[in-house]
Amino acid sequence: MGIILFILIFCVVVVAHEFGHFIIAKVNGIHVVEFAVGMGPTLLGFEKNGTKYSLKLLPIGGACMFEGEDGREEATDGQNQDDPSSDKSDHITEKGKYGKSFPEAPLFARIATVVAGPIFNFILAFFLSLFIVGSIGTDLPVVGDVTEGGGAKAAGLMSGDVITKINHHKIHLFREISLEAMLADGSSMNVTYERNGKEYRTVLTPVYSQDAGRYYLGIAMTGGYTKLSPPKVIVYSGYEVKYWIDTTIKSLGMLLSGKAGVKDLSGPVGMADAVGDIYTESKSDGAFYVWLNMLNFAILLSANLGVLNLIPFPALDGGRLFIYLIELIRRKPLPAEKEGIINFVGFALLMLLMVVVLYNDIARIVTGR
Repeated sequence: MGIILFILIFCVVVVAHEFGHFIIAKVNGIHVVEFAVGMGPTLLGFEKNGTKYSLKLLPIGGACMFEGEDGREEATDGQNQDDPSSDKSDHITEKGKYGKSFPEAPLFARIATVVAGPIFNFILAFFLSLFIVGSIGTDLPVVGDVTEGGGAKAAGLMSGDVITKINHHKIHLFREISLEAMLADGSSMNVTYERNGKEYRTVLTPVYSQDAGRYYLGIAMTGGYTKLSPPKVIVYSGYEVKYWIDTTIKSLGMLLSGKAGVKDLSGPVGMADAVGDIYTESKSDGAFYVWLNMLNFAILLSANLGVLNLIPFPALDGGRLFIYLIELIRRKPLPAEKEGIINFVGFALLMLLMVVVLYNDIARIVTGR
């Protein structure tokens, strides 16, 4: 069941990403050759206005392909332009009928088309958050229990205090407190909080637990999630998406700084296993909570995909945006063959990373760690 649920979630998240590319390309008059749901051989398909819409055999994502995306002008009627025997007059008639090829589009149209994928991932995460926050509320950063001998007690925090900032970062969710504590790694934290409508500041130093092998703040959340009014549901849905974006960015920072390693990364196999665990743990609470937990995972995955695709690495959307930035500075595009080589090398490195992550996922599942 975990694998099926993960495939469904992954497919929705990736299709939303590709739909972002698709719709903005259409708006900018770029010819979309094919929009596909799934991968592999085509099961069903039809063509409309020069675009083929396909349902593929393998439900693992999707694709949006543009004319000339690989740097070569391709005939929309399927003829081989390099074949001297082909009727080039027919190609001239067809060319441009359904829009510009991708390389022919204005620079800012290409930039908008590329960045639309990650943006649509954030939009999807926001709309899913509306359902969750509207259903069960959210975890407001209100101090519940304060542990004796803990850092929070020594800092003067009391039950009912509302934490508004940690190290000058605004806090909207209780989970953000835990995130900031993890990043502090035992260092003292400047905390701003409200008590009875007045603002106070203190310094909180986490206490290390030998038994658990980690630092503790010594505070717990109040009794549960707080239900919100409709306007606040919209606001806190935005905070929900921001939290997952921040978590992804800060996790990448830990990876680059050496605080986390490649072994901490998880790929499709690991995520499918995690979805299976979530399903097993929540099914006793009923179908509604299974649904909420699956939506929550979809938010996490969609925000992750949006952020990761904006990394300026070849073969990712961010890599293409970096190339377009160079084009903006140079005022002329990179040669198509050089851009192709850059993307090919980037793709090869990504595939190598995926192999390593796949190995780690399988090893983690087998060993039970």
